Amino acid sequence: MRLFDYLDKGASIDPKAPCLTTDGDTLSYAQVQATSREIAAGLAARRVKPGDKVAIISGNDPTAFTCVFGISRIGAVWCPINPRNEAQENRELLELSDCKVVIFANAYTELVDRIRGDLPMVHTWVCLDAEPGGVVSWGAFLEAGGDRQASGAPVGDLAMVVGTGGTTGRPKGVMLSNQNLETMTALTLMSYPFRKKPVYLAMAPLTHAAGVLCFPILSLGGEIVIMRGADVGQFLINVEEHGVTHSFLPPTIVYMILAEAGLETTDLSSLECLWYGAAPMSPVRLEEAIERIGPVMAQLFGQTEAPMMISTLAPEDHFLPDGTLAKNRLSSAGRPSPLCTVEVMSSDGEILPRGERGEIVVRGSLVMEGYYKNPEATEEATRFGWHHTGDIGYLDEENLLYVVDRAKDMIITGGFNVYSTEVEQALLSHPDVQDCAVIGLPDEHWGEMVTAVVQLRRGGEVTMDELRVHVKGLVGSIKTPKRIDAWNDLPRSKVGKVLKVEIRDELLKSETAVSSS
Repeated sequence: MRLFDYLDKGASIDPKAPCLTTDGDTLSYAQVQATSREIAAGLAARRVKPGDKVAIISGNDPTAFTCVFGISRIGAVWCPINPRNEAQENRELLELSDCKVVIFANAYTELVDRIRGDLPMVHTWVCLDAEPGGVVSWGAFLEAGGDRQASGAPVGDLAMVVGTGGTTGRPKGVMLSNQNLETMTALTLMSYPFRKKPVYLAMAPLTHAAGVLCFPILSLGGEIVIMRGADVGQFLINVEEHGVTHSFLPPTIVYMILAEAGLETTDLSSLECLWYGAAPMSPVRLEEAIERIGPVMAQLFGQTEAPMMISTLAPEDHFLPDGTLAKNRLSSAGRPSPLCTVEVMSSDGEILPRGERGEIVVRGSLVMEGYYKNPEATEEATRFGWHHTGDIGYLDEENLLYVVDRAKDMIITGGFNVYSTEVEQALLSHPDVQDCAVIGLPDEHWGEMVTAVVQLRRGGEVTMDELRVHVKGLVGSIKTPKRIDAWNDLPRSKVGKVLKVEIRDELLKSETAVSSS
């Protein structure tokens, strides 16, 4: 299956059925199909050939998402670009992936203007919704395609080149094949409930997890309701109004929904599956979500290099056979999915026994083809014949996978390893804490000092000293933050992840300012 095949599969079920709905306007499968063919023809008129790379810089938008199918239809490769990245990182990604055409929304014209002059290999810039100077308008782009029927066989099986790793150096391009995405789609369909034709609500960015989760929905002829922004109040309204059955949210957004005043009065009975992932979720908050949102919470664990479905925990797996909550499973990442082999490995390549902590490694058709034009990084990620996730974890006797931390987030203080996730879960177990982040700051005595930043819930009155006592009672003194700061909000990525790099930079900056004053 190529990416446009999922759209065509849905159209074969019912071409008149709703496909993409945004701001109250609905496009049928037949309409989206027709537009994707126009886009393919427009790209062919701009000398795009099979194997060429085409980038999209846009927020959640039905036309931008339809471009994905037009790109695939002519055998080209989709390069999703996060518009919230710094201009330099996006310039590097476009250069790295050898993009020939960039399609962008007018909202990001300023970003485009900052990088256009440094990218001579991009021969065409197309604006989706305006006519800024020096670029091709959407109307002119489509008109150039005329009535031609454009299609092409892909070069190899490459479907996407996705940027990753920009916060730790020069970004890498993850090569995802059609087989990778077909495996992810198959795992989604076999691992989670689809009791009726699905209605999927996409609030998270379509350039990330929310986008690839659309493919199984399309294969069933389901409807995708696209939200242009992350508004939790509107999310709840949309679930009730559209009879939403499936959606994906990172834990931080789930926490916001639990704090939303309208939650108790919203009819969420249509929900079958509310996926959560992209970061660890507090077991205390997960239990609250199951109670208040419903028995529909569904975990997934993956990464860009092995998208979404390394391990899964379906809604029913959150419960024991007698119907009671399986509390021991709520801190896990579920069980390895049927088409993945998952192990835990030591630094010297030894597969570790159950219960021992090490790096989570994966094999199978879910795993990427490699990093584009970066054989060194590819070789490093595939040591000992396994894909290395960079996550520290363990498997228990029930074959449940537990992700303890990102390897790079582990704090070494006084010679002890402290996993930031464990400390964050202790903080989140306090009812006054909305969200938090734990990092290590340089310390002359300890090497690194366990440091926390918390965002309190509305009306939360707990003091930082009281929080420290609370955490100490759960994880002990070594893991208890020596410093806890309260912030009104935490910096987040477009997919809702808390940005620890920005928090660390801000704390180091404030320390420097204090020491120099």
